[in-house]
Amino acid sequence: MNGFYGIIAKKRENMQKGLFITFEGADGCGKTTQLNLLKEYLLSKGYDVVLTREPGGKGLGEKIREILLNYDGEVSNRCESFLFLADRAQNIDVIVKPAINNGKIVLCDRHTDSSVAYQGYGRGLDITEIDMLNNLATGGIKPDLTLVFDVDIETSMKRVGDEKDRMESSGIEFFNRVRNGYLELAKKEPHRIKVIDSTRKIEQVHSDVTDIINKYL
Repeated sequence: MNGFYGIIAKKRENMQKGLFITFEGADGCGKTTQLNLLKEYLLSKGYDVVLTREPGGKGLGEKIREILLNYDGEVSNRCESFLFLADRAQNIDVIVKPAINNGKIVLCDRHTDSSVAYQGYGRGLDITEIDMLNNLATGGIKPDLTLVFDVDIETSMKRVGDEKDRMESSGIEFFNRVRNGYLELAKKEPHRIKVIDSTRKIEQVHSDVTDIINKYL
């Protein structure tokens, strides 16, 4: 059995190890709303669910998030990348890994693909190096499934509004590169990464999410 359904069969055999599902997309794509809706859906089905985010997992991650999003001084592109990686290592070791080893479903708001899309495609850093550093930060752990919520930049900026954090203030050209980066990643890993049109109503997007998740569960 090959491809997506082969992966599904494998996951059914290994559910005692839990699942690691990540939510990705440009700012304003609606991923956090969909993550919380999926959490409620899975809880209603009796699954044990853990929520986390990058940057900003519980504890040290919250301090790193504050620097990344609100520091008003100059932050070099490489420094920004390493801060995300430090947060990621903490998130994997302290939150994600223990949860999946205990059979829980972990829903993570952003993960390694964000670094590739934002710092690689967006900031122009070397993607091969980012992949290597991501692997180091995660200890080789990869998401079982990644949902990318795709939206045009005009819509995403409208959703973000006028009050933007440091990352959200990077400009339209930057976010076009980020969006294209996510779409390129989905082409490279179609079995793991599923792209969902998030320009539609919340209920329609949630329906697509649950359809994909139910194939795993």
